[in-house]
Amino acid sequence: MAHNKEEELAINCFLLAGRLLVQSGAETYRAEDTMMRMAQSQGYVDAQSFVTPTGIIFSAGHERPTRIAQIPSRTTDLEKISLVNNVSRGLTSKQLTVEKAYEELLRIERTNFFFPVWVQILASAIASACFLILFKGIYADMPAAFVAGGIGFIVFYAIHSLTRVKFFAEFTGALFVGIIAFFSVEFGFGAELDKIIIGSVMPLVPGVPIANAVRDLMAGHFVSGVAKGVEAFLTATAIGAGVALVLAF
Repeated sequence: MAHNKEEELAINCFLLAGRLLVQSGAETYRAEDTMMRMAQSQGYVDAQSFVTPTGIIFSAGHERPTRIAQIPSRTTDLEKISLVNNVSRGLTSKQLTVEKAYEELLRIERTNFFFPVWVQILASAIASACFLILFKGIYADMPAAFVAGGIGFIVFYAIHSLTRVKFFAEFTGALFVGIIAFFSVEFGFGAELDKIIIGSVMPLVPGVPIANAVRDLMAGHFVSGVAKGVEAFLTATAIGAGVALVLAF
């Protein structure tokens, strides 16, 4: 019975590490590699894992039961990925026991590492103004891009919090960016409409999912790579549709 409890704890630890990585935006091959290293360090040399963007299948060995973990939502949280990697290194180097590693992973799961909402809004507004210059816009348009990017992120955050439909939230956020940019130019607060819009929608662009999709495809994880690529394509389509709807009128 004690052996079964220890084995159950170890499998829960491996699954939690993989689930936290995928939920935080890590690549599929990174999650699989982390789980396998953790399992092999504890003597589960026949362990196998199969990770997709929506679920994990893990077996500690041929004579042991297979476990499944569902992944209902995903975001980008590089801090959690780094902390989970630290726990994995500690376990594989024998600096942590399975019990301590599991407790640390539970603490990481419960902790919210995101900045306050007002900081995220301010960062999006500043990034929008900076992207305007990066795309060879003029400095006089920076205030318009600052306001459009900030309000666009507010709308995106509010709609996503209410509906939990990411694509609709991105469409609505991009729509408001286009409206604000249009009226900024219409009333003389901006000059180059295209540069203001491009700079302001950049905080909504799925940069990390696109990079992860390419890296998964290069690593041979075609199911996850294609799935993440389609998700990024739908996000880009939602953003483009929101802007196009404004420019069409």
